[in-house]
Amino acid sequence: MTRKSLVMALLLGGVAAMPAAAQEAADAVAPEAATETSAQDAFGDLTDAARAALAAKAEGQPVEGQNWMVAAAHPLAVQAGARVLEAGGSAADAMVAVQVVLGLVEPQSSGLGGGSFLVWYDAETGELTTLDARETAPKLVTPGLFLNDQGQPLEFMEAVVGGRSVGTPGTPALLEAAHRKWGKANWASLFTDGINLAENGFTVSPRLAELVAGEGEALQADPATTGYFFPGGTAVAAGAVLTNPAYAETLHRLASEGADGFYTGPVAAEIINAVQGVDGNPGVLSMADLAAYRVIERPAVCVDYREHDVCGMGPPSSGGLTVGQILGMLGGYDLASLGAENPESWRLIGDASRLAFADRGRYMADADFVPMPTKGLIDPAYLAERGKLLAGDDSLPEVSAGTPTWDHAMLWGQDSALELPSTTHISIVDSDGNALSMTTTIENGFGARIMAGGFLLNNELTDFSFETHDEAGYPIANAVAPGKRPRSSMAPMIVMKDDKPVLVIGSPGGSRIIGYVAKAIIGHLDWGLDVQQAIALPNIVNRFGPLDVEAGTAATDIAQALTDLGFEVNETELNSGLQGIAITPEGLLGGADPRREGIAIGG
Repeated sequence: MTRKSLVMALLLGGVAAMPAAAQEAADAVAPEAATETSAQDAFGDLTDAARAALAAKAEGQPVEGQNWMVAAAHPLAVQAGARVLEAGGSAADAMVAVQVVLGLVEPQSSGLGGGSFLVWYDAETGELTTLDARETAPKLVTPGLFLNDQGQPLEFMEAVVGGRSVGTPGTPALLEAAHRKWGKANWASLFTDGINLAENGFTVSPRLAELVAGEGEALQADPATTGYFFPGGTAVAAGAVLTNPAYAETLHRLASEGADGFYTGPVAAEIINAVQGVDGNPGVLSMADLAAYRVIERPAVCVDYREHDVCGMGPPSSGGLTVGQILGMLGGYDLASLGAENPESWRLIGDASRLAFADRGRYMADADFVPMPTKGLIDPAYLAERGKLLAGDDSLPEVSAGTPTWDHAMLWGQDSALELPSTTHISIVDSDGNALSMTTTIENGFGARIMAGGFLLNNELTDFSFETHDEAGYPIANAVAPGKRPRSSMAPMIVMKDDKPVLVIGSPGGSRIIGYVAKAIIGHLDWGLDVQQAIALPNIVNRFGPLDVEAGTAATDIAQALTDLGFEVNETELNSGLQGIAITPEGLLGGADPRREGIAIGG
């Protein structure tokens, strides 16, 4: 059997036994059932292009396009973006339409009540830049925000549910900022699909229905949330048609007033009332916090890998740096010859990830508030030296943060802040050659579990460390402070070759995002997989020591070998949601994660 056929066997094993929600959605559009009726049953009224994209994903094939491409987490959202691109709109225009619909049909993952990171390649200038729309801590937060009366950290879900965890949303400001910089279409027209679906109803997908049912009481702490997701006291069912008049009204305000229609006036007042008025766990977000919010344009961080520049977000995201560190440490090892099915490949990737996460926990935070060795962390010499630690035959017995070069003497403590799976990703290339990679979130699934204006509010403040100092007494860089942005793992990436984009990629998944994105890039650049194959490749992720292996996939075939190499192996669901676009001399290829409901459409 050739290496290529072995890789394909691994891929097919990975797709065959995906998590339950994704499997249910995939079953609805499997090749033998990819009929007009089944597609409409699962997702509502879909275009021919969307149905073809669902069928291609079920068959493990990338979607082709010559002029433009959009990949995102739900067919209705991708359709909205495709309409904009087909009419000549820019990638920024299409992103607005996609995000507005995602906030309605995939509300558990992202929306107007959350924040986003965006990486942009400008075809006209050849420049790469990023927009930081991460949520900010309210001005009235204190260091003891997540401590109980005894000074001990709250349990995670105690902190999440309610107003305490809500930061100032950034996504609406990002939509406007990106459109002003790079938009071509009429602003108000970009809300048409979202408004129509909110007013006339959308079909509840299998994934949304399963997640609502699984939340139970946690999603019923707020009357608005309960009334929406549990109409008549029963969880919304797959195939039901759900309307959201409140969301439609919010979108009308955004369409007519811009971001001011969100950050001031009735929508802002409703947000504050929801945050401050929730029973048992109110927050301190204020109208002043909303009015003061700003998107920040920042330089991309880039690392050289296999004669490509892999570029992403810098602080307050740890995503671009940590993905970059993993790849930088692997640069001296021939992963291409080892292959995707070789435990040695995953030993190297796993330990590189452990080393990168050690640096992440110590050094990475909002660099506007704390000094950070950003350049030192991705310095080629530093990464080469760290990479030498991987040269043995077994898993590293222990790892610790390195000592990158920087101009500050403070020693930060080790952070253990959680960042649980949710989030969504959008990849777009337009007919002018602009490329957009955007990861957007409300943090945990369903965020703070409270609603305002027809959308869920984030629990982003729980991405801060609950404690201000570690056990040794050193201050933690990612401690909460007024106006500060919590550290994130979101890793929207654009891979460049000869100053041109060749891959636009990103994923949801909490702190596992970093491993998912690194895997896809390695699959594409080292193992020669097309974008759909690289996305479908079974997930093997290491963050804090244990090696997570995707249950029910062919990755479990090498679990014992990885255990023999010294890893503590944990077989578990690894529900990535990668969305990617490869830009080739022959055209565009789009891929969407078979574990979730997304698709790619090209034209």
